[in-house]
Amino acid sequence: MASSAIDELYSMGTGFTVVRYTVPGIKDIPVACKILFEDGECDIIMALGMPGGMPVDKMSAQIASTGIMEVQLEEKRHIIEVFVHEDEAKDDKELAWLSDRRAREHAINTYNLLFDPGKLTANAGAGLRQGFDDKGPAMDSNGYSHRH
Repeated sequence: MASSAIDELYSMGTGFTVVRYTVPGIKDIPVACKILFEDGECDIIMALGMPGGMPVDKMSAQIASTGIMEVQLEEKRHIIEVFVHEDEAKDDKELAWLSDRRAREHAINTYNLLFDPGKLTANAGAGLRQGFDDKGPAMDSNGYSHRH
């Protein structure tokens, strides 16, 4: 996932440095983010992880996610959480595809958040999803819902 994200970031432009910090498990991500922010290493972080599909893995992912949110609030800086749950895909081939696609699409959002936030504004409400197919806008230009 990290290789996909880094590849996508560099394909978008320059003006940044990628700092890679690998941890043993997803519950270690919040403290790694805190260290990177406090050491002045990063202005924004992509936190990538692949929780398993068992209930204990879902709980670990939720704990990590909560920790990530706490660090964002403390630091007043963004951490783009990029988790791919093992049970999201029907097989290993789809899991590899999903991991690559989600990492790349979140990398685009990360880049835009730093260098071109207007693109995020333009896409707000468009029902874009990172990974599987987009859902499309919840409402058309007249304010009518397209979802049932």
